[in-house]
Amino acid sequence: MGPPVDPVAAAAAPPAEAEIVIIGGGIIGTTAALYLARRGISVALCEKGHIAGEQSSRNWGWVRKARRDPREIPLIVESLRLWEGMNAGIGAETGFRRTGIVFAAEREADVARYETWLGHARPFQIDARIVSGAELARLVPGAEGRSRAALYCATDGRAEPQKAAPAIAAAARREGAHILTGCAVRGLERSAGRVSAVITEHGRIACHAVIVAAGAWSRRFLRDLGLTLPQLKVRASVLRTAPIEGAPTAAYWARDFAFRKRLDGGYNIANGHVNVVPIVPDSFRFLAAFVPALLSETRSLKLRPSRRFVQEWREARPVPLDRPSPYEQTRVLDPAPDRNYLRQALDRLKAAMPAFAEARVVQEWAGMIDVTPDAIPVISTVEQVPGLVIATGFSGHGFGIGPGAGHLAADLATGAAPIVDPAAFRFSRFSDGTRVRPIAGI
Repeated sequence: MGPPVDPVAAAAAPPAEAEIVIIGGGIIGTTAALYLARRGISVALCEKGHIAGEQSSRNWGWVRKARRDPREIPLIVESLRLWEGMNAGIGAETGFRRTGIVFAAEREADVARYETWLGHARPFQIDARIVSGAELARLVPGAEGRSRAALYCATDGRAEPQKAAPAIAAAARREGAHILTGCAVRGLERSAGRVSAVITEHGRIACHAVIVAAGAWSRRFLRDLGLTLPQLKVRASVLRTAPIEGAPTAAYWARDFAFRKRLDGGYNIANGHVNVVPIVPDSFRFLAAFVPALLSETRSLKLRPSRRFVQEWREARPVPLDRPSPYEQTRVLDPAPDRNYLRQALDRLKAAMPAFAEARVVQEWAGMIDVTPDAIPVISTVEQVPGLVIATGFSGHGFGIGPGAGHLAADLATGAAPIVDPAAFRFSRFSDGTRVRPIAGI
């Protein structure tokens, strides 16, 4: 089971029409709904399960600029500005705090890589820097004994994944948005090629635009529209502990463990260098596109046979809109956590830092991260389907940039001036001859 998520009161039935429909109730979809509703635009958000049921409640909870892909830096800068005012703006607790994040540099090669990243970040005046010795010991006691140095950004922070999207969704509802849970969107209707309605399991909603913010399900949904999104799933596991006294406030990443303090005094802990890639039919379909990413992360990406292979093969078949869809058959993706990797991380953390010696595990879970070949999202209009906006493929970086990404998706859906230049996130980069690759050396 995933972590307990704050409940959100939902509308009893879908409206007959809305200007914009959002598919997906994670951090991106809920923030898009909030910013649209604040503009006086009628919006309906449709979530097949419950708000933040999948990766938006299962991630680490980091909100970081440090080691961010340079193409995402403008978006995280805006997102942090939005996070800063979020609690006051919505009148609720998201858990956001600026506590700093520290990335260990255990080898000379790590220091060189962080120096390269600082070069990318310098034009944005980001307050990150290399620390070592006594300063590193003050930030993360025990880290100085195992790391040559670290990359530190004092204004990075954290928020609570189990609280943030639900709190934002509740605020959007108070602003007039229709928040619908247990309401899967089966597909779209088009008139003269343009989006004109969505068909949900509970009826039709006429609309002028749709934002697909469906996380790991986006590839499947877009396929029914004749659109090919090269997207795979990566399984990431996390555990949380009971409250711990005297442990660091700053979040910390090392090669074999990572942690961040929770609002409840416990800690989220994960393996800092392991993610599992389940082998499914799309693994072969998109193999060539993902080879560069796999080669650059050979130590951290673990390819594994998956029980979902046959299920996803069956789910890929088109289903008439008057019949139950795969989205209704699987309301929440709830993969089993990789407990061996988690216990390995916890054991190494306990050995490295005495403050965690008596850490007691309260829960373990996993989630499916939606990844793209270049490890940055698609936040884009789609030339082939006027009225369609895609906001997906956040590749494990989505929670922190969620507010900015939701704002950008809302801008694109309404034709407003975008909060940042969306060119790097265009859907057409997969077909216009762009060399789609992760940026090396960060």
